[in-house]
Amino acid sequence: MSIVTKTGDLGATGLMFNRRVSKCHPRVEAYGSVDELNAALGLARAAAQHDFTRDNLLAIQKDLVILMGELATGVEDLPRYVEEGYSLVTAELTVRLEKLVGEIEAQQITHRGWATPGASLHSAALDVARTTCRRAERRVCALHEAKQLHNPEILVYLNRLSDLLWLFARWAEGRDNNEARMTGAEGKSKPE
Repeated sequence: MSIVTKTGDLGATGLMFNRRVSKCHPRVEAYGSVDELNAALGLARAAAQHDFTRDNLLAIQKDLVILMGELATGVEDLPRYVEEGYSLVTAELTVRLEKLVGEIEAQQITHRGWATPGASLHSAALDVARTTCRRAERRVCALHEAKQLHNPEILVYLNRLSDLLWLFARWAEGRDNNEARMTGAEGKSKPE
């Protein structure tokens, strides 16, 4: 079977259980934004210098697959979705993010003023993921306001995730700057 189905050529796409909607439907906008977030996290994970970041980002990406599946299911099909054994976003997923926030904050991550992305490739990728997460959160909020979000924990999860990604970026900046100072690479504009 080819990836080219031609079923979306006129601007429609399929949700779970073969429901067809417009590609600009708020539900598609929501899970599409989460898909973009997952890709941005993949880039951040590939750029990561530390196992701590890589391992945690991979776990979050797996959570986002659960989140996307739930968002790709219409309210009327949610009972079937659960019956067929698909997972839902739960408070436990959010609690895991909160524990990571606490773990990073315990390392005395401090930052004054507005963060300017780009101190390192790793932190910049995390900031791109953070802003993509905020967009996904806005799209899910629109779905919620249209009374089409059956699980408000999704909004809580995305809100916590964007906070965590901000912290991860600041953590990466601090680690990358400390390593640059230790190797004497700080301030060098070109190789010798």
